[in-house]
Amino acid sequence: MAVTGLMLFGFLVSHLVGNLLLLQAPGPDGIQPINAYAKWLHDLGPMLWVMRIGLLAVFVLHVVTAIRLSRANKAARPVAYYKPNTVQANMASRSMLLSGFSVLAFLVYHLLHFTFEVEAITPAFDRDVMIDNENAKNVYEMVTKSFANPATVIAYVAFQAVLFLHLSHGVQSMAQTVGVHHARYTPMIKTVAFLVALAIAGGNVLLSLSVMLGLTGGSQ
Repeated sequence: MAVTGLMLFGFLVSHLVGNLLLLQAPGPDGIQPINAYAKWLHDLGPMLWVMRIGLLAVFVLHVVTAIRLSRANKAARPVAYYKPNTVQANMASRSMLLSGFSVLAFLVYHLLHFTFEVEAITPAFDRDVMIDNENAKNVYEMVTKSFANPATVIAYVAFQAVLFLHLSHGVQSMAQTVGVHHARYTPMIKTVAFLVALAIAGGNVLLSLSVMLGLTGGSQ
């Protein structure tokens, strides 16, 4: 659980860093940096699919492990407490399975939106832009037109709140699982986990609001 969580965490960081190119102004050639980045990924060819399949396998393993752990916890105590009085577990830790499945639902929505471009979700946009004399997907226009819709922005911001809850406990739990647990360091780890989760979710929220805030690379 900890190892797959760490790998997914690494993906979230790299995914955010790449998407932040949306805020960068175009270069002298007029090409939007996020379009150039998308073309670079696309040009990886078969390697990109190897990465996608590997990421999918890690995600499935993470979900399956979560379900098995949840069942093991319930089997360890089939009879509920007469008077529940949780002291150590906060809301984030008690709702890990629920928040995890919520993140899974968001991932499906996100893939339908930007990867598979389902017409019911993705707005119409100019799908071609010249990059290095080759046609490539105009990711910049697709993202900016999508986030011009308040309903889309609200959905993304709401899911980022759930992601924040999941990460804030997940990062702390991952550290404890691999043995980083000490009375002196644990409070620091909790703080770091909170800040890291806030940075990732906050960065994604910023991207969702970027069109309305006028922060995108083509905004004046």
